[in-house]
Parts: sequence; C-alpha cells; structure tokens
Amino acid sequence: MEATYKKYVLNFKRPSGTSRGVLTQKETWFLLLDDNGKFGIGECGLLKGLSMDDLPDYEEKLKWTCDNIQLGRDVLWDHLRAYPSIQFGVEQAFRSVEAKDPLELFPSDFTQNECPIAINGLIWMGDKAFMHDQIQEKLEQGFQCIKMKIGAMDFGSEVSLLESIRKAYSSDVMELRVDANGAFRPKEAMEKLQILATYDLHSIEQPIKQGQILEMKRLCEETPLAIALDEELIGSCDVTEKEKLLQTIKPQYLILKPSLLGGYKGSAEWIDLAKKHDIGWWITSALESNVGLNAIAQWTFGLGNAMPQGLGTGGLYTNNFDGPLSVAEGKLYYRTNKKWNTNMIQELCT
Repeated sequence: MEATYKKYVLNFKRPSGTSRGVLTQKETWFLLLDDNGKFGIGECGLLKGLSMDDLPDYEEKLKWTCDNIQLGRDVLWDHLRAYPSIQFGVEQAFRSVEAKDPLELFPSDFTQNECPIAINGLIWMGDKAFMHDQIQEKLEQGFQCIKMKIGAMDFGSEVSLLESIRKAYSSDVMELRVDANGAFRPKEAMEKLQILATYDLHSIEQPIKQGQILEMKRLCEETPLAIALDEELIGSCDVTEKEKLLQTIKPQYLILKPSLLGGYKGSAEWIDLAKKHDIGWWITSALESNVGLNAIAQWTFGLGNAMPQGLGTGGLYTNNFDGPLSVAEGKLYYRTNKKWNTNMIQELCT
C-alpha cells in the first residue's frame, strides 16, 4: 500500500462570520491510499486557530503518516493522538480503500434507500437584516431547527434579533439553538443565560471559553438554559480524562466534531460516556469538504440519534466536490441518482 497527501483550499461563496472572525477560505488536507490499484481517500479537516493539531509540524506529521502507512489504522491512530484530524483522515482512508465503493464507507438505508438525516440550518453572523434573510430562507427550505451564531455583535443587538425572531416564529414552528463560541465573560454569563432563556431556546453551545472548568461547572449547575460543550472537549484524548471532565462539569449536551476529536473512535468514546452519565449529544461537521461531510454523515446515520444533527455545511464553498449529498426539507439526503464528480477527485491524485 502506498500513501500520499495533498493540501486543498476551499473558497467560501460569501465571507462567513463567526465570533473568531470572518472566513473567506478553509484549508484542508487529503490522505490518499493506493492498495494495488484500489483507491482510498480521507479528509484531514484541520481548523486553523481551533484544532489542537494546528501545529507547525502538521504537514511533517502527514508525511510521517504516509511513510508509515504499513503500520495500519489502529497503530497509526494511537501514534497520532496529538493530531485528531489526521486520526480521522486515517480512519476514513482505510475504510475507503477497503470498501466496494471508496466513498460509501458505511452502506445503509442512508446511502442506498435515501433515508435522510434531520439537520439544523446554520445562520451565520451578520447584521440584523442579513440574519433575518437567512432565517427566512432556511424556513422556506423546510428547516424546523435553526442554529444561530452569536457573540460577534453587541449583546443588546443580538437579544433584539432573537426577540424579533421569536415574535415571528414560535418554538412550535422553529427550534432555535445558539452558539456563543466562548464569547461571554464568566462574570456576565449567568445574567446573559437568564435573558436568553426567555426566548425559549433549545440550548447554547460553549457560552464561555474552554478551560474554565469550575466556572463552566457552576453555569451548568445553575443555568436556566441547556448548555452544550463544544470547544471544551478539544484536547481531551484519554478516556479517563474525558470522564473526569464530564463528571466535573455535568453539561446537558455534547457537540461532537469528529475532525476535532479523533474521528470515529474518539467521538464514540465521548458518546459512550455521555450515555453513561445521561448527557445528550449530537454530531456536527467542522467545515469539511463534501468528502469529509460524507464520511461523517454516513457514520452519524448509523448512530440512530433522532435529534437534528449539525451536518449542513456542504453548500458553503464554490469549489466543493460535487456528489450525492443534498439538503431538502431540513434533512440531509444521499441521492442514489447522483454521482460523485470523479474528475475533481482524480485531480487530487495528480
């Protein structure tokens, strides 16, 4: 078996605002396998400024992985604990090269019978009119669950926006999740949570920055609004360490991004612990291309979680890899009559 890697830069259709700034491009990497003519592909979805493996030697570690591909999936995964996005790329690539179809990693009713996955519609940060337009568009597309990024505008403006949203759309019409990306200061967080809770929200992701364990524990104990941990999970690689974090903070939900948490295996460890401690969870993509999103979605379907998942980012880019993934009526489908653009994928290999 031979392995190579290649960098690919995804271009956003429009600048996309988060509390960490405005994104115009997203750099990703692909791990490519050739096993006596059988092709395999895995996406290493590095997120600059957030992934724990956003390190100077990232490309060097990719080269090391290719040079040592004969070690196999499990041994490589253990060696790559500090590089969760490469762990995930390795898992995908090995599943891909072993599969009958290199892009059907988990054959199921999702890939073969167009059984969909419920997803949330993602609303990007911007001015009030822009965010309202996005919400209206998502509702017209059939979404019943909306996730809205907050933390970039002043809080008063965001509350005003939420108030106007709830006047137009009750919780019976639209489930509303918000994601603060750690934007609140600990001293002000509880007051803000109390205000946000009046708008009948489903949950808030990461109200304060990760690493403030005792502050987050206090918030989860006293919050009037369900709290979901997201960035807080990044960097916890050992199962014992993961369980200690959950036992201490006791959150209501976990947001699991395989590219940031060590792929299928790393995410499954969090799921097992969440079930053990009666914590809800759902899966979210992390701005991967359609190759990575496809790998996450197929695995997610098999988990049987009926909650809306965060898998709707495939339409963000001008130069994504066209394939069977399609969003309709607030659900993600794998259309059996659509094929992958093999020309684009073959170009990766040259």
